[in-house]
Amino acid sequence: MPIPLQRTLAVSSLIYAATLWGLVWYPYRLLDQAGVGGIASAFFSYAIPLLLLGGLHGRALRAARGHWLWLSALGLAAGWTNVAYVLAVLEGEVVRVLLLFYLSPLWTVLFSRFLLHEKLNRAGWAVMALAAGGALAMLWQPGDWPLPASRAEWLGLSAGVMFAASNVISRHLGGVTEGAKSLAVWAGVAVLTLIGLALQPSELDFVADAAPRTWLLLIGVGLLIASMTYTVQYGLARVPANQAIVIFLFELVVAAVAAYFLSDERMGVQEWVGAAMIITASLFSGHMENGQPKSEQDA
Repeated sequence: MPIPLQRTLAVSSLIYAATLWGLVWYPYRLLDQAGVGGIASAFFSYAIPLLLLGGLHGRALRAARGHWLWLSALGLAAGWTNVAYVLAVLEGEVVRVLLLFYLSPLWTVLFSRFLLHEKLNRAGWAVMALAAGGALAMLWQPGDWPLPASRAEWLGLSAGVMFAASNVISRHLGGVTEGAKSLAVWAGVAVLTLIGLALQPSELDFVADAAPRTWLLLIGVGLLIASMTYTVQYGLARVPANQAIVIFLFELVVAAVAAYFLSDERMGVQEWVGAAMIITASLFSGHMENGQPKSEQDA
């Protein structure tokens, strides 16, 4: 496949995934209203692609057995990202949660330094300072530390950390197929949510009397999750991690518009100032490193 066409497909796949991620919080809220808690809905929506499609990638997973340790790390990082994201958007304001999520350039550059050997330049330090300043502007309250103010915001922040880690690990696994990586992601979410269900078995109470439309919604979300996982892994294998963060920002735009019309959420001046700083930092995150080793550029 010609390189320009391959790059166009990679970028398009990331835009597709960002769009769906900017909307998927709404069906999760509908499931929550139907009595399906966040842990249970995350379990079923990732177990469905794991059961339906996991068998297709058994050979790819065996071929990647030399990378199982990193695939396990990818699964756990992506697993926490997705579980924390679901719980955060159910409990908190969607846009505030996503703004904390998109402090990812801060974390991406740190993980990229150790795994991909991307060296931070002056622009990179400026981007990090701008992202941190945006967080301070958004979270600042007189007399209080500028920290997340609720469990939802802490979950959103932690999801962003693990999102950056999973992106960099996926890029590090350049020789592993998208199918094997997707399988690791689905399995990682399933494992973490099984632990959560063991601690909170009441989340499964809905199973006894769930309406058919609830199961249909769960299956629909599961199929969307499957498509998003494939497209994210395809794109990340062909787009540098820092540049991918810029593309993923489209999720924030979609989520802000959707939250305005679907849940009547509003942001104040302080949040807008912080948002502008964080978005600007992400837009410049593609210029954060001096260069990559040739092996990484060719990945």
